[in-house]
Amino acid sequence: MKLTDERVVPDLMNPMNGLLLEHIARYQFSIEYAKGEVLDLACGSGFGTQLIAKARKENITTVIGVDVSSEAILYARGRYYHPLVSYKQGSVEDNNFMNSLGLFDTIISFETIEHVSDDRLFLQQLLNRLKPGGTLVLSTPFGKGRETSCSAEFHYHQLTVDEFHHLFDAYPQTMFYYQKGVLIEPPRNSIHYPLGIAVCKTKED
Repeated sequence: MKLTDERVVPDLMNPMNGLLLEHIARYQFSIEYAKGEVLDLACGSGFGTQLIAKARKENITTVIGVDVSSEAILYARGRYYHPLVSYKQGSVEDNNFMNSLGLFDTIISFETIEHVSDDRLFLQQLLNRLKPGGTLVLSTPFGKGRETSCSAEFHYHQLTVDEFHHLFDAYPQTMFYYQKGVLIEPPRNSIHYPLGIAVCKTKED
């Protein structure tokens, strides 16, 4: 598998590569939130999907890794097998495909929303896929905003911090964290963070 389209393939990367370490940090951050039926959107090579399954095997029933790339899914099935994991090829912008996946207790979506044309519609689809009391863990890089074209080749745009915050108004409970390198923490005024992470919960029954 070639390292293309921003996908992280640990076997092809130096273990001290900053991009790899940042992705690992996000998955490690998400571990404590993973329970029941878990969906990992834009799973790429599948290393994070397997990481969650191994770390939370006592707390989860299944993890589904989804990616738009058939090459990535083929690679994930061969390299990152786990008995609790299945991989499916499909687009997060295909409502029929997303609806076919069912409902989840936890959805993880790292560096996905900047790749979709309508981020608000995407967030609504994720809300529809969560069970009552379910948790969404989502990250995205910050930029100049929704109405500004982005220099990143595969991004439609990169949200401002305020735009990112307002995406989650429909959730009754949202906590925001920020990442710089491998550090993930609540915001400190003195630090510029290139990436934000939201942890959202839906209403209980």
